[in-house]
Amino acid sequence: MPRLVMKFGGTSVANPDRIRRAAKRVGVEVAKGYEVIVIVSAMSGKTNELVGWVEDVSPLYDAREYDAIVSSGENVTAGLMALTLQQMDVPARSWQGWQVPLLTTDAHGSARIEEIPTANLDAKFAEGMKVAVVAGFQGISPEGRITTLGRGGSDTTAVAFAAAFEAERCDIYTDVDGVYTTDPRIEDKARKLDRIAFEEMLELASLGAKVLQTRSVELAMRYGVKLRVLSSFEEMDDNAGTLVCAEEDIVESNVVAGVAFVRDEAKMTLISVADRPGIAAAIFGPLSEAGVNVDMIVQNISEEGRTDMTFSCPVNEVARAEKAMADAKASGSINYHDLVADTDVAKVSVVGIGMRSHAGVAAKMFTALQAEGVNIKVITTSEIKISVLIDRKYMELAVQALHDAFELDKVG
Repeated sequence: MPRLVMKFGGTSVANPDRIRRAAKRVGVEVAKGYEVIVIVSAMSGKTNELVGWVEDVSPLYDAREYDAIVSSGENVTAGLMALTLQQMDVPARSWQGWQVPLLTTDAHGSARIEEIPTANLDAKFAEGMKVAVVAGFQGISPEGRITTLGRGGSDTTAVAFAAAFEAERCDIYTDVDGVYTTDPRIEDKARKLDRIAFEEMLELASLGAKVLQTRSVELAMRYGVKLRVLSSFEEMDDNAGTLVCAEEDIVESNVVAGVAFVRDEAKMTLISVADRPGIAAAIFGPLSEAGVNVDMIVQNISEEGRTDMTFSCPVNEVARAEKAMADAKASGSINYHDLVADTDVAKVSVVGIGMRSHAGVAAKMFTALQAEGVNIKVITTSEIKISVLIDRKYMELAVQALHDAFELDKVG
């Protein structure tokens, strides 16, 4: 029988009534002849509550016990969903990560999936089970301990199951009805996309769009899993939502697919660093060890053997970055005159596979920002994206201006 993976996020299973609503959607797919693997998140707000309890009891907690506690929210949802389906006369069973088993690395709190053996679920499907309700976000380490995949990990769980069980499609049910050209809360002319390429979705997810977790899109692209993002609160429709698929499955698209943004960025500049071989490693090695997520990097022109090095990072990691650089300077591995942090910037990006074959995207972007009096502090580019750092107060204006400039409210 064909297989389908359906993932329901926290808002979609926030209470028993919403679980019943989600279960009805599952029942419809079972009636079509699918064997369904349902991946569930914890009820909305539950994971935050559990994390709060952990931090209250033990601020310097054991990561193994953290995983044991925060993974329990998904277990509750899985059990309730299975019971609800049984009440509908749909043969269903709940599965925790260790029962599948979903095998992961031992990096507690941010484990990566190693393998999903299919034998246990296949055997139960063969016995007549129609729905396997799997607790998302969790797995089991080589030592037999419960692990978690990091926040948003249920999306990754869903895609991994779709790949392992060769599912026809992976449907991600959330509180939005698809992927938009930008955040509709900022630009009321934002348009829902019918289809978007894996590469575009990966860039948008990594650049601030919160519809899908980045790792889930990476997995889907690697294994060719068709993803559909749709709302659990709208009427069922086979053509609903946004399909994330291979570039060749998209007949027609705009040059730019969307505008993404990250509000809480910081720009940090090391003033007067020695311009010598190995200086970049001496700077970014300690930052990496300190857990600072460096994004954009720009090195200025060297003068008299000295240069300035600018990089961006999340604003809540500035203190860690400052300490890492101060420690590196004290140890003698680097020498710089000053470290200047600008914590009032935002990153705005345009993304589109059409950039590969169309010239002038950067010029149009910069002209649109100039027309609105928005000054660009840092620029980085890749094959299908252009990102800029600007003053945070201009972020919404910049998003709206770029959305208009690339006419993203229009199709094709």
